[in-house]
Amino acid sequence: MVQRAEIRLWSTNIDSLNFVVEQIRNIVKKTGVRMRGPIPLPTKRLIVPTLRLPHGEGSKKWDKWELRIHKRLIIVDADERVMRQ
Repeated sequence: MVQRAEIRLWSTNIDSLNFVVEQIRNIVKKTGVRMRGPIPLPTKRLIVPTLRLPHGEGSKKWDKWELRIHKRLIIVDADERVMRQ
């Protein structure tokens, strides 16, 4: 039975995440090892509501800031050459 290595990647910047996934994919293609993925995992959304500074009388105004954490899962057959790179 072939051992498998699970590589979990996460980032707030999806472009840099996809760049790293492509680098891993190129390394795996060079070595000829079997790879599954990248499997997109659910994106985590962190929402932080903040109260704007009030100017005198008036209603409260809120800003909502959001941070998205994108995740990918790559499953690679555990080969020593691939794991070192």
